[in-house]
Amino acid sequence: MSTPSQTMSRGLIALFAFCCGAIVANIYYAQPIIELMAPDANLTNSTASLVVSLTQIGYAVGLFFLVPLADLVENRKLILATLAVSFASLLGTAFAAHPSTLLLTSVLIGLSSVAVQMIIPLAAHLTSEESRGRVVGSIMSGLLLGILLARPASSLVANFFGWRAVFMVAAGVMVVVAIAVALFMPQRKPSHSASYGALLASLWHLFQRHPVLRQRALYQALMFAAFSLFWTASPIALAREYGLSQAQIAVFALVGAMGAIAAPIAGRLADAGHTQRLSHFAKLLAVVAFVPGLVALQLHLSFGVVALAITGVLLDFAVQMNMVLGQRAVYALDPASRGRLNALYMTSIFIGGAVGSSVAGSLYEHAGWTGVALAGAAMPVIALLVFLKVSASAPIAVKGA
Repeated sequence: MSTPSQTMSRGLIALFAFCCGAIVANIYYAQPIIELMAPDANLTNSTASLVVSLTQIGYAVGLFFLVPLADLVENRKLILATLAVSFASLLGTAFAAHPSTLLLTSVLIGLSSVAVQMIIPLAAHLTSEESRGRVVGSIMSGLLLGILLARPASSLVANFFGWRAVFMVAAGVMVVVAIAVALFMPQRKPSHSASYGALLASLWHLFQRHPVLRQRALYQALMFAAFSLFWTASPIALAREYGLSQAQIAVFALVGAMGAIAAPIAGRLADAGHTQRLSHFAKLLAVVAFVPGLVALQLHLSFGVVALAITGVLLDFAVQMNMVLGQRAVYALDPASRGRLNALYMTSIFIGGAVGSSVAGSLYEHAGWTGVALAGAAMPVIALLVFLKVSASAPIAVKGA
């Protein structure tokens, strides 16, 4: 296996970041264009939302059952295999004419997109402890950009070329990613020799064994719930309160991409020993982030769109910072188990995000943006209170965690 000094050049870090962003985007392409997809694929209004839900379910299943394989199977081959499934499922979606076909390919898109969560631990393996935060942070910038740019890109492509073109282009991007992985990504053969069943069984033991994993998973689950709540509810508020079109909302989503700069900053500062202070700051910033949009909409101010954009940028910055700090702490727990640790960490985050997005619509309908903002701020408040309690009760144990 290649050593960190041989492998993690700036070019390779950029490659990892591009791959993560391109792959994770597959999960989000359908969200803004589901109303275009449904009638063309003979889906009823009641089943159209299943496309998004099944993609998320597929991703959750992949996190639990496929990502742990990174501790058992040669990593590059495993990533290439999942990319092959991504290509086939994206192409299948592009040509789907029957509802059952579209629903099946939606599951497979989510399932295969977990390649992202194999790439990030691989980067951690190839990086020295002294620079791991910086490297993981840079790669996470690519991932966040993929999440934030997928929806506006999907909307724009579908607007000019139709929704099927979105998935055709995405399939082509997966070919490019697979070629890059095959040519430039280093191999890594794990030393773990247990069976697949034993590997899955060890997940619970790892979760019990490492309090830092449980704590970091809880913090980020709450933070990501606030993130998902905001980005699910804000398009509704922008359309109803300010009359923005879908194209204008797509541009608004691009503004949130500015939050991606938090990842490399957080990584570098964590490498310098500032994890605890940054963790405190990130959670506090996530709470404060909801204030501008809340005040603007409460007072019906004309610059409410700008205020919401400020909320989006600050929230993305805080969530991304907390994510990188958590990953750095979790990856340091047990190098031989990074694939499984990452699976547990990301599954917890996914649950938080699913809760946030699932309540957004009904919360806005019943309590308006005030309810959304208060609920969104409450989540990082809980994370902050738990963090402070843990830090106060066991400061030595959580140092650097």
